[in-house]
Amino acid sequence: MTYNATVELLEGNLRAGRSAKVAVIEDGGARVTYGALCERANRAGNALCSLGVAPEQRVLLLMHDTADFPAVFWGAIKAGLLPVPVNTLLTTSDYDFMLKDSRARVLVVSAALLKTVAPILQGQPHLRAVVVGGGAAEGHLSLDELLAKASPELAPAETHPDEVAFWLYSSGSTGTPKGTMHLQTDLARTAELYGQGVLGIREDDVVYSAAKLFFAYGLGNGMTFPFSVGATAVLLAERPTPQAVMRVLREHQPTIFYGVPTLFAALLADAQNGRQSGSQRLRICVSAGEPLPRDLGERWSQRFSSDILDGLGSTEMLHIFLSLRAGEVRYGTTGVAVPGYELQIVDDEDSPVARGELGELKVKGPSTAVGYWNNRDKSLRTFRGAWTFTGDKYTQDAEGYYTYCGRADDMIKAGGIWVSPAEVESALVSHQSVLEAAVVGQADEHGLVKPKAFIVPKAGVLPSPALAEELRQFVKARLAPFKYPRWIEFLEALPKTATGKIQRFKLRSR
Repeated sequence: MTYNATVELLEGNLRAGRSAKVAVIEDGGARVTYGALCERANRAGNALCSLGVAPEQRVLLLMHDTADFPAVFWGAIKAGLLPVPVNTLLTTSDYDFMLKDSRARVLVVSAALLKTVAPILQGQPHLRAVVVGGGAAEGHLSLDELLAKASPELAPAETHPDEVAFWLYSSGSTGTPKGTMHLQTDLARTAELYGQGVLGIREDDVVYSAAKLFFAYGLGNGMTFPFSVGATAVLLAERPTPQAVMRVLREHQPTIFYGVPTLFAALLADAQNGRQSGSQRLRICVSAGEPLPRDLGERWSQRFSSDILDGLGSTEMLHIFLSLRAGEVRYGTTGVAVPGYELQIVDDEDSPVARGELGELKVKGPSTAVGYWNNRDKSLRTFRGAWTFTGDKYTQDAEGYYTYCGRADDMIKAGGIWVSPAEVESALVSHQSVLEAAVVGQADEHGLVKPKAFIVPKAGVLPSPALAEELRQFVKARLAPFKYPRWIEFLEALPKTATGKIQRFKLRSR
């Protein structure tokens, strides 16, 4: 049996009679139909093959969110090649590692990002060509010129359902990025189970994901899910600042909006947004990357008349597998399992814990990655039989709702009792002066670990010892006394990954 993801998820729109339907709207106004995108993907697949990329070899995609991204991504898969989208916000040394680790034969890079990788291009033993899109190629190949010369016809490679189709480098908050290998069928399964099963995405939807296409969350939000039903995706090449996001919501009127807690908080904190309505058509908002504090969700629902469906996903599972549902939102929890996925909370011996007890969340389902490239040890620790161990600490209440407590390596044991950083952070951000908060463990003068909070105040709020003491008392009044932060440090911004995850290891080393 052969199966190629491009044939189902992109070209299925041609068979459904949607050739003239708009697939992508670029923020600058350009509109690309499904017919034009399918042709551009065919040209991209042919162009990559003409550069000597053989089946199963990697093509690194360092690309902004424009229509070129899906054209190259789907074209590579259709040709039997392995696209590897990577974070556009990394350093030159990060790209040096990824090019060498993946042994990519071709790098497709947006012109604006070329300067970042230019210093390390000569030292790549496997790289055959650099293709530049969206601007001057500066001595390299031009994507537009290659596509113009390539044939618009491409027969799908005879790939198989259990064959690796693409990689995503993990964007976790610690450690070296890991090349996570996903199968041909994984994209369709997430679209079916979460995109259609939970969100109810449909053909008349217009979606906008502030989370970028280069990582798992954004890939589903802004490409796989809308393409699976013939919806339209709005793509923003620039960084999703609150001002840019509000402009997209206002001008393009999406029906589904995907963000991260940091962005939702920033949109609410921006005084100008109090006079702007955003999208009048908005029916669903989605959050992932970090737990959504209850107060933030409630304030958003009141302000924009649209609930946020908080969810938990991972690069390893490709997208969200634990989520709130429309009409059943319970802020402060991450909801229940997405149909098609099975969850368990287990102790250190991998035995299920009782309801209400803390443990590590593990998941199994049809979108699980094969493993990590060139990293057997971490693959064996994460992927155990049918189960994927998330590293997230959770509890489950009597009604089946899951509550996030922190990463396994972020939990704090204060006075012999476990403290959830997420619980303390949620209490802190409910204070009127706090925009963001992160909590880590720090040893006191006796070597005993206690919570320490890093606070980003709202605009116009001045840090002071008095404010720090007020926040300590605020938490004491809401949580068990041993959970309050003994130390409070004010920052202008928290260190984060591109997916919005707080890099607590950087805070612990301060």
